[in-house]
Formats: sequence, C-alpha cells, structure tokens
Amino acid sequence: MDLRKLKTLIDLVSESNVSELEITEAEGKVRIVKSSGAPLVMQQPAVAMVAAAAPVAGAPAAPVAEAAPAAPAGHAVKSPMVGTFYRSSSPGAKPFVEVGSVVKEGETICIIEAMKILNEIEADKSGTITRILCENGQAVEYGQALFMIE
Repeated sequence: MDLRKLKTLIDLVSESNVSELEITEAEGKVRIVKSSGAPLVMQQPAVAMVAAAAPVAGAPAAPVAEAAPAAPAGHAVKSPMVGTFYRSSSPGAKPFVEVGSVVKEGETICIIEAMKILNEIEADKSGTITRILCENGQAVEYGQALFMIE
C-alpha cells in the first residue's frame, strides 16, 4: 500500500470517532486501531508501524510503560470472539462460576455477547477457577484470557 495513502488513513482514524479500520487490497491487508490517542497500524505480511500523534504544546509527556506482569500460572480460557463479557445469564442472576469453583470440560462458564447474540463460553479444561480476568460488562477481544483454571 502507498505510504501517502496509509498516512491519510491514519490521519482520518485519529481525527474521527472510529476506533478501528481494516482494509484489504491486492497488495495486502492493513488494520489501524486507535488506542489512547495514537493509532496503531498493522500491515500484513510482516510490517507493523506505530504512528505517533503530533505533540500538543503544553501537553504532559506520556507515562513510561511499566514492566509487564508475570504470566499467571495455570490454563487460560481465552475468548473465541470479540464481544461483551458477562458472568451470568441475566443481570440479576447468579454468576456461572466464582473463584474456587470446580468446573468440568464443556461446562458453561460465561457468556460473550457479539452482534446481539449471546454465546455461551464453555470450559475447555476441567479444574478449579483460580482467577477471573474480566469484569462483568467488559469488552473483550479475540484470544483475550478470561479465566485461569488449575
């Protein structure tokens, strides 16, 4: 993809309310994701660039990134889709699982709403829930860890 075209797309995303843009052309695929002010551009096959927004006079410097936390122990149950995470079947209902709950493979542990469809997410391993990594009503991404099972 032409660099001028890419720059124009980045500018459009950063100046609009659009949070994500994906374009597929014969030359490849480009995905621009806006996060906290600076759009992130991912171009396939293997080119990735980060476009930094021009600094505003008098604006405080960006905070320094902290060291990544250690990976949690156990098996991560990951989201199979993008959507909204829910711990129970309805707002007033009891959550499917709590920390310490013993689950069997195939047992429903949460719901992810995607495009107005409620998708039951099942445990892909038997064990004990050691951590719940998402808040009720939180937006989740494909592949994001939802629960830890040991």
